[in-house]
Amino acid sequence: MSSPSFTSSIYVFLLALLFQIAMGVDPLFHFCSTSENFTAKSSYETNLNKLIGDLYFKTPLTGFGLDSVGQYHDQVYGISLCRGDVSSTECKACVAEAGSETRKRCPDNKSAIIWYDNCLLKYSNNDFFGKIDEQNRFYMWNLRNVSDPESFNLKTRELLSQLSKNAYGNQKMYAAGESKLADSEKLYGLVQCTRDLSSGNCKKCLDDAISELPSCCDGKEGGRVVGGSCYIRYEIYPFVKA
Repeated sequence: MSSPSFTSSIYVFLLALLFQIAMGVDPLFHFCSTSENFTAKSSYETNLNKLIGDLYFKTPLTGFGLDSVGQYHDQVYGISLCRGDVSSTECKACVAEAGSETRKRCPDNKSAIIWYDNCLLKYSNNDFFGKIDEQNRFYMWNLRNVSDPESFNLKTRELLSQLSKNAYGNQKMYAAGESKLADSEKLYGLVQCTRDLSSGNCKKCLDDAISELPSCCDGKEGGRVVGGSCYIRYEIYPFVKA
C-alpha cells in the first residue's frame, strides 16, 4: 500500500478491517518514501536497525519512544507511540511487529510510517521531532449511518473537542471518554498526540483532525482521522481498554 511519496496527499481508507483489528496482526496502513533509498549493509541501514531496536526497548516503559542514531547524512530519526490504554505487554508486542513489518514493506526506504490499532512507528532521515506531520494521514469509518446525522455530528465534535482539551493539557497527550446520546445510548471517543509535540502543536493537530470529520465520517456511526502526529476516533460502542 505504498503511496507515490512519503509526503503523499490524504488517502481515504474504508473501514472493513474488523477481523484484522481484532487479531491485532495486520497494520491499518503504511507509507514508504520513494524519493530517497539506502543501499544494503550501508551505515544508514545499520543505524536504522539500531533505532528500531532502541524503540522496541524504550517505548513500553511509558508508551512513547523517541531516538536518533548516527550522524550527518547517515542519521535516522524515529518515534513510536502506543495507544494510551494498552498495557506495556501489548505495547511491546505492537512495536516489535511494527518494526519488523516496516522493514519488510519498506526494505530500502529512508523514511516510513506504519499504523496499527495499538501503536504507530515512524522513522526518517529528516529531523521531524516537534513538527506536526500534516501530510501522512488516512481516514477510516463505519459503513452504517446514524438516523439523525446533524445532532450526532454535533455531539461527536463536542466530545472530541473536550477530549482534545484534556489531552494537550496532560503529559501523556492522551484522553478518552464518553457522552450520552438519546435512549440511553452512548458515544465513545479517544484522542492522542505523539509526545514530541508541544502542547500548542498537539492542540492544533487535534483541532485540524476534528475539522476533517465532515470530509470522511459525516453521519457515520464511527470514524477515525489518523495521522503521523495525532489521531482521533469515535464509536457508538466501547473500544477503550479498561
